[in-house]
Amino acid sequence: MAASLAGLHSTSPSDDVNEADALPRTAMDQAAAADDDRDRKPKKKVGFLGGLLRSGSLAFKGTKDKKHEGRRVSEGDVAALRQTRPDPPPRDRARSRRRPRRPDPEPQAANTAARALKGKGASVAADDVDDECDDHAPSAPVVAEWPPRGMFADEELPPQHALELICRGASLHKGHKKAVPHAPDSYYILYSTSSGNRGAGSDTANLHDAMAQLMTLRMLGQGQASYPWETLEQPSCAFMYGQRPGTITLNHWTAMASVVPPPIALRDAGVEPRPMSLFRIFERLKELQSGLEDDDEALLYKILYRRILRDPDRMFSPHRTLDRQITDLILVLSRPDWIDFTEPRNQVATRFVFDRGEGAHEDRYRTFFHQLLLSLELELRIHSTQHGDWAKEKLLQQIPPKIQWSLALARRWREYVRVDEYGETPDKIKLRYKLKKRQVKMLKRFAQMMKWPNLGGALDSLKEKDEAFHLDAISSDAFAFFSGLVFPGPSFPFLLMNTLIDLDPDPATDHLALLSHTHVQCGFQYRNSHTYWSASCIVGKVLAPTCRPRQQRRRMGPEDVESMGERSDPLGPTAEAFPVGDYELARPRTDEGFEVDTVRIELLGFKPSATQPSPDEENGNGAAGSRSATPQLFDATIQFAIDGLSWPLRLMYDVSFISAWPCSDGPHPLFFDYVYKAIPVDEIVRVRDWGGLYARQRQSATTSARSSPAPPPLPPNGNLDDYYDQLGEDAEHDEEKVLVVEAFGVRDNEALARAWCSHWGLSAVVADVDRTWEAYAATLTVVILVDDRLHVDEGNEA
Repeated sequence: MAASLAGLHSTSPSDDVNEADALPRTAMDQAAAADDDRDRKPKKKVGFLGGLLRSGSLAFKGTKDKKHEGRRVSEGDVAALRQTRPDPPPRDRARSRRRPRRPDPEPQAANTAARALKGKGASVAADDVDDECDDHAPSAPVVAEWPPRGMFADEELPPQHALELICRGASLHKGHKKAVPHAPDSYYILYSTSSGNRGAGSDTANLHDAMAQLMTLRMLGQGQASYPWETLEQPSCAFMYGQRPGTITLNHWTAMASVVPPPIALRDAGVEPRPMSLFRIFERLKELQSGLEDDDEALLYKILYRRILRDPDRMFSPHRTLDRQITDLILVLSRPDWIDFTEPRNQVATRFVFDRGEGAHEDRYRTFFHQLLLSLELELRIHSTQHGDWAKEKLLQQIPPKIQWSLALARRWREYVRVDEYGETPDKIKLRYKLKKRQVKMLKRFAQMMKWPNLGGALDSLKEKDEAFHLDAISSDAFAFFSGLVFPGPSFPFLLMNTLIDLDPDPATDHLALLSHTHVQCGFQYRNSHTYWSASCIVGKVLAPTCRPRQQRRRMGPEDVESMGERSDPLGPTAEAFPVGDYELARPRTDEGFEVDTVRIELLGFKPSATQPSPDEENGNGAAGSRSATPQLFDATIQFAIDGLSWPLRLMYDVSFISAWPCSDGPHPLFFDYVYKAIPVDEIVRVRDWGGLYARQRQSATTSARSSPAPPPLPPNGNLDDYYDQLGEDAEHDEEKVLVVEAFGVRDNEALARAWCSHWGLSAVVADVDRTWEAYAATLTVVILVDDRLHVDEGNEA
């Protein structure tokens, strides 16, 4: 079961999907579209909005009238700001002079660049990519037309010039075929690496955001693998999930064509370890928490061969060097009676130690930790500082897979588990888990993102078990999840989901106990609510684009503040001349008769929320007479009467409403590149998916701070055609286009506009039409216009 955005997906029957995805166009399509646009009569814009819009919105590609070819951003400082955005297609490039767009946040850009360098071959070797395509080379002019200006179609470009014009910033892909150790040439593993996009990121999902860090293990070194062949699990889970929900990467698609040999049984060398009691095993495990005694050769030899192994050559040629000790440990771990963790059914390691009963369970418990101790001794010797990285890499490549997976278990133990107490029996063993706090937070976040129906009950159970230090006693899957003893590969998402199910006290979850990574084509529905699907299941892959988590989009950051002046300049980009035709005077409809007087609040409703705080929290430490301090949570709904019809709106998101800064000496003309759409407030309920959230779903989208939208309110008459027509004619879906809601008239009009914003998760600027405006500087896409002049008598009436 996939663990997150890249892994597990949840869907709701009520979720509505906008399928208006923009498709690539051929040159003929674009030419035909351009002809159609010329035949269309341009729409006349209404509304005033001069300073309001230019002070506060996002960026857009909107279609403009081709009136002016005057100023170009290439003549000013704006060009550098627009290098991260592609030029609009010919049909949209109406005017060459465009305002600066909202820049990408610097921390995010830095992280993206870092991930690109660590990612799937982003830092390619010098022989893979020519120096001319260096990502750090000076920026070349953006090619806005082809052939470039001053060139002819029959002209030939020299190699250097061709690289600058065609290859700069383009992604480059390279395939790799690697042999399988100890296998014939007919077996091989395939990889692909990509580079050349000038630090614009990769196709790989961020493992931290996907909560899937434990799905991969780098064999040599710390941190995320730089190349897919550096991980133990193959195909590499570090390069598995794509950026888009329900997708995989090019490398994973390539690796699926690999030809892998069947497992080879190891030959028993006849070397046996010394018998060890459980007390002696944990005594040595606790000693190794301080590291290997590789600085004292005599002590290291004494510990290994007097307590753990036997040295057959101790009389004439004792095995005092690390390389000979490594060989002896490999021979011991090659015995067939150890657990084979390469088999998927054995890759939940804690199932071997969860039951601590007497008899056979106790013997299996001791055998597991005996194998762990031998693997840990080998792991520490391989990674000793006495060995160079090249020697370590060569050795790890030659070790059989069965022993490599035992080393993976030892690595997890060394990083995440500590021994606090030990004795002769399993019940005397007390372990401490360094990863527990992080895993508890991860599970809470996972349950919230998955919109778990019994969220309150599951989180209460988690808190109770955590306070009692019984998280490792819930189930073997929960033991593995909280301890960090997780093998790389597909098991982790199932451990995460099974832990949540095991914590849920609802008896209905008992029917979900069969989820396993050995059967990845699975999914379920819980409480007649959302459905949950594995990312490997075709249902999950198809529904993934509709399953964005309920998380806030990025708000304004330092980069937005620093660029605010440029993005909201009333004159637009800096230029030597300012054509009059680049501006227009936008006036809202404030004349008598245009005020909407058909909107009234009908009902304010509350429904107990499915997620409730724990009722056990009290004031006064539970003293007599103290009263409960835990309020009950409710979901709120406002029902409006609009022209005699009822429209309920759910207050789903905690959005913000920004008071606009007042201006003077208006009205002011509006620069043509500040695009907006004005509608009367009684038509707002027919507006859906403003900014193209469902159509784009970009995590880096520069839109209002918002979450994924709630399901849209249904029209009372059931006529969906009218419901979608309002914005269906506007095919731009410009993600920075501002929606201006003319809420003149009764106060209920503004309440309706604000309720609509909360329903869809869109923050907005609220402006008085008579004395204020702003939206682009605030990086918001909704403006609510009111007119206080219509309410001057309210104070006297009160």
